[in-house]
Order: sequence, then structure tokens, then C-alpha cells
Amino acid sequence: MLRRLIAIVAALVLLVEACGVVLVNWVLGLVARNQNMSMAGIDPHAISVGSWVAGALFGLFLVLCGILLLIIGIRDRALGRFARITLIACAVVHAVLGAFTVGLVGWQAFVYLMVVLALLVFVLVTYAKERPAQEVGAAPEDGPPGAPNGAPAAV
Repeated sequence: MLRRLIAIVAALVLLVEACGVVLVNWVLGLVARNQNMSMAGIDPHAISVGSWVAGALFGLFLVLCGILLLIIGIRDRALGRFARITLIACAVVHAVLGAFTVGLVGWQAFVYLMVVLALLVFVLVTYAKERPAQEVGAAPEDGPPGAPNGAPAAV
């Protein structure tokens, strides 16, 4: 029950974060366009459009991760390989952004990103697929005569 709740809370947090990322990039694009800013000779229009496109793509990525977490929380079982890889990528992005955020934005943003990272890691760990004992690397049941369950025979 707890893992379902945390998966749903993580989904909602990522959906809110997606809205925030899109809003911030939209405002940055407007500022770059209205101030006629240029970086290394790049057209100001290209900078503003690039900011909007980057915000939209990152927002879509966060929405995808939020939807995957919502599905995991509703079904209460792990999803496939694609969902795990996507959520791992989201966790890595949050860890890297958290490292940069400390110096650029402050500790509050760092704490927020680490809480999101903790939620993602908790969901990934608690919904890990169970593997049979033979796949994990357990010793075979049949060993040499006179040896207990896979132990090497004494010389």
C-alpha cells in the first residue's frame, strides 16, 4: 500500500514539475526575444525558439515519466524494460540537476530535486522484478558426489 501511494505521489510531483519547467522555459524565451539578446552571434529569435522547444521536450519527458509512475501506482506492479530505463534516466537527470542546482539556485531547489530523486529510487527499488534463483547466480542443486549442494568435493 505504501509503495502504491509513493508511486502516485511521485507521478503527481513530476507532472507539477513538468508544468514548472515549461513555464520557466517559456518565460526565458520571452525574455530573450523581448530583450533582443544574442549569444556569440546567434539570432535572438533562434534563442527564444530553442528555449521553448527545450522546455516543451523536457516537459514531455517529465509527463511521460509521471504517466509511467501513475500506471505503476494504479496497477501495483512493475512495468517493462522501457519504463524502467525511462525512470532511471529521469532519476539520473534529477541527480545531475541537483548537483548543478546547489551553486546556481540554492539549497531549496537542491532539496526538492533530491526528494524527487528519492521518490524515483524508492519506486524503482520496490517495484523491481523478482528473478528466479538460477538467474541470480545461485549454486546448482546437483554437485559432485559427497559434496553438499554445489560445494566443491574435498580432495
